[in-house]
Amino acid sequence: MSESASAQHIDIEDISSTKAALTRYRVMAWVVGVLLAVLVLVGLPLKYLAGDDRVVVWTGVPHGWLYMILLITAYDLSRRVGWSIKWVLMIMAAGTVPMLSFVAEHYATKDVRARLAAAERASETAAEPNV
Repeated sequence: MSESASAQHIDIEDISSTKAALTRYRVMAWVVGVLLAVLVLVGLPLKYLAGDDRVVVWTGVPHGWLYMILLITAYDLSRRVGWSIKWVLMIMAAGTVPMLSFVAEHYATKDVRARLAAAERASETAAEPNV
């Protein structure tokens, strides 16, 4: 990611809510990614090679609905950490490409954790008494 972790400061009082938003995003990215992988790697071959579309139905529909929740969690996290619109759109689009949601989740988590660490260091520095 081209943005630096210090691009936007996370306020001290927002650290815990940002951590919660990151957890929600990570869970949804993994669930959507697993469903899409099963859909593409198992469901589609079964449908087109064996004529059995049960896996497509049982993973495709939940993937579609849960993808909408992923979009919401990604947007929520982006507002808390100040990602650029370009980065947000790339994160959101990653849920439509098999296996890419895992890569996007990794880089998003790395970025948010760096921003959180910077915010926590800043809060510790601010809390230290000047001698």
